[in-house]
Amino acid sequence: MPAQDLVATARLRYLGTSAQKARLVVDLIRGMDVGQAVATLRYTRKAVAGEIGRLLDSAVANAHQKSPEVDVDRLFVKAAYVDGGPSLKRIRPAPMGRAFRVLKRMCHVTIGLGERRAAGGGKATARRRAAAATGRGPGAAPKKAHPRAARKKGSRTQG
Repeated sequence: MPAQDLVATARLRYLGTSAQKARLVVDLIRGMDVGQAVATLRYTRKAVAGEIGRLLDSAVANAHQKSPEVDVDRLFVKAAYVDGGPSLKRIRPAPMGRAFRVLKRMCHVTIGLGERRAAGGGKATARRRAAAATGRGPGAAPKKAHPRAARKKGSRTQG
């Protein structure tokens, strides 16, 4: 992760859940504003959501500690990813004297925060905002009419 474009990062190592389960929650908040991400994590019904919420709070505190003039309302989750960690190997007794291997998986979670630019209000940003509102970007092809909409009312052939 390139650190030059991030305001702050926080890393939670050796989280006692599998990376697959943690990725389900981290994928929810990637790209969100910090306030919206905190609210999403608070009402997500996954056990790991509380730990990731604490990690997000730590990243915000790191951003404020690094530069006190940073505006917390403009922070957003720019990078969030989960890496696999070590697995604890345990043994579960099985019938007839056998033993089954149990892997207790761990993971490492990293969150990087970026800062959105202040709303400039220039012509170019207003044009981009209008294009995003209509769902059509600049240079998009003209919208085609539906083939049935172009027919006249009595143009069906009687057979």
